[in-house]
Amino acid sequence: MSIQQVIVCGAGTMGSGIAQVTAQAGQETYLFDESTEALHAAEARIRAAWKSMVEKGRMSEPEMSAAIGRLHATADLADVEADLVIEAIVENLEAKVALFRSLPPGAIFASNTSSLSINALQEALPYPERVAGMHFFNPAPLMKLVEIVRGAKTSAPVTATLEALVRSWGKIPVHCADAPGFIVNRVARPYYLEALHMVATGAAGYEDIDRLAEATGFRMGPFRLMDLIGNDINLAVSRSLYSAFPKAARFRPSSIQEGMVARGEFGRKSGKGYYSYTNPTHP
Repeated sequence: MSIQQVIVCGAGTMGSGIAQVTAQAGQETYLFDESTEALHAAEARIRAAWKSMVEKGRMSEPEMSAAIGRLHATADLADVEADLVIEAIVENLEAKVALFRSLPPGAIFASNTSSLSINALQEALPYPERVAGMHFFNPAPLMKLVEIVRGAKTSAPVTATLEALVRSWGKIPVHCADAPGFIVNRVARPYYLEALHMVATGAAGYEDIDRLAEATGFRMGPFRLMDLIGNDINLAVSRSLYSAFPKAARFRPSSIQEGMVARGEFGRKSGKGYYSYTNPTHP
């Protein structure tokens, strides 16, 4: 199965990052969002990233011009067809189902969800064999790993196609069956939750924890990383795992993070999280 045209739904940080990857790699890419403001901001981010790559010698001027020509921002998908749809919208099953149902049914449908069940998504759609998870990590243009998540009804040709596509982008595909948190988010819960527990009990402050983690080799401490991912998304994953594993204490969400999300302190994208940011990005 050849992937020539891609629709990326959601022009937030993750969606725009994925669109940057696909357009840069050679796919005709349609970045969709109902908000024209979000689309304009996404286009500006992507063009700025490509300009920076040219300045650093990582991309030529003709390559940038070609990539810009392959990227199409749109608030209307009525006449757009694609071989692959990647959604990176709000973490809500009903919203994702409604989005996929509104698009032409012939494509492969991939969800970038980090907390919802691919099996549940399949059960709600009339083409379950063409539904899979395609979980990128932030920032998508830089992070090499992509989890390819097989639902119970995902066909072998679909997973093979997604693996080949990910490899063609120079990224590393990892296959996993649908399970709460998939691989990375499940393994990473202690990194976030134990750090939050230490702060809650007064054992250490979040800045000290971040500095120590980074000093031992982690590229980002847990609090800087949660701000980058988004505290709303990080909390949703913890809640999903806590529910999926009969309220196991090791997955119990932190009241600190719950309070931050209730206040709209999502991290980088809102301008405030564990740290303050002067240039918040659109969620």
